[in-house]
Amino acid sequence: MSYENKILQMKKLLKKNNAQQETISEPMLKPDVPKYAEIWQNAGLQMLENDFGVVFLMEKHYPLDYKHGAIYLGELYDAFEKWQRTQNTHPIALTDANNLVFYDTETTGLKGVGTHIFLNGLLEESADGFTLKQYVLADPSNEVAFLFESKFWQGHKTIITYNGKSFDWPQLQTRWTLNKKDLPPLRDHDQLDLLHGSKRIWKNDIARMKLSQVEEEKLGFHRVDDVPGYLAPIIYFDAVKSGQPDALLKVLQHNEWDLLSLLTLYVQATNLLCENVAEESATTYTNIGKWYADLKEIDRSEELLQQVTSQYTSEEAANAYYHLGFQQKKQQNFKGARQSFQQALPFLQERQQITAFIELAKIFEHRDKNYNFAIEMTEQAWKLVKESSLWTKEHKISKLADLKKRKNRLERKK
Repeated sequence: MSYENKILQMKKLLKKNNAQQETISEPMLKPDVPKYAEIWQNAGLQMLENDFGVVFLMEKHYPLDYKHGAIYLGELYDAFEKWQRTQNTHPIALTDANNLVFYDTETTGLKGVGTHIFLNGLLEESADGFTLKQYVLADPSNEVAFLFESKFWQGHKTIITYNGKSFDWPQLQTRWTLNKKDLPPLRDHDQLDLLHGSKRIWKNDIARMKLSQVEEEKLGFHRVDDVPGYLAPIIYFDAVKSGQPDALLKVLQHNEWDLLSLLTLYVQATNLLCENVAEESATTYTNIGKWYADLKEIDRSEELLQQVTSQYTSEEAANAYYHLGFQQKKQQNFKGARQSFQQALPFLQERQQITAFIELAKIFEHRDKNYNFAIEMTEQAWKLVKESSLWTKEHKISKLADLKKRKNRLERKK
């Protein structure tokens, strides 16, 4: 028999043996119920039992008129109606709460195979309001029961998180993969991460994008006696070791506030994106205008930027004028673009000032045929670049050379 045939036979034999091993693999042994189960139940946690073990649950119901910070939970439905009425497309647009889940986890660490999720928090629509379900890992041996109970293996959902695309969901996927032989496959769900939306809306308006900071500055909610997130793993391990859940209930409260704030944050973001300029800063509405421009919703973008320039001082609206100038130029409204760049110039930061001078030089040269003004704008840009510390030496030399070439061309056109 040739070596090739022998190798093929060996491969077939290996596959057969592997298939037999998979067929005769032993079923999962159900873990014991923790000794502290009764204590945790007396503290208000329900104990659920499934085919894989036990998990603890804290469940609460909130009516539509429940107010978290400055926003009623029922305003979520007003947000859906606003998206239904708008003609604009947007990545955070939702029109109903069907299969909508606000989701937040607490974990025993930040990353690595040894990091467990010990708290799965879900806030969902229910009869006459919303229901919070917080699943608590009884102990690591009951992880399969804990993950199974989340029901993320069922149906198709839209999951709203705060940094969930980068943290919460990847953590869940990791834990699911490590237990995949005992669990149904984890479904793919739509993900909406409000951290990214908050950055787009409040860039340069909020110093830190931590959820508690957004709550205080934009949602009217202030936490009292909150447990710092970094203490949550210590508290959980202590609760499992001692059997006493008192401090753990504080972690559940922290998670509860996170989830309620996710809902109200979605409402506030929708209000800002769908309504006209009202109470927020010029910076916020300029950010929103830029976001719509990036989405190719030019009419909505220009509408917002125009409102900022008409309702705020020139200094406050400088960035709105600046971005409006680019949009007007693209639409060949060169007179409007020139006016917008000139209005913005005195209040812009250095890099934007240089760009605005260059844009004005282009308009004066190509559209107004005013070469003297074009030269003046080019010289102003050249001076700023020369004195700037923004660029590397090589980049600065290149930029100055380009400006010199522009000036020389303009001198010849005079």
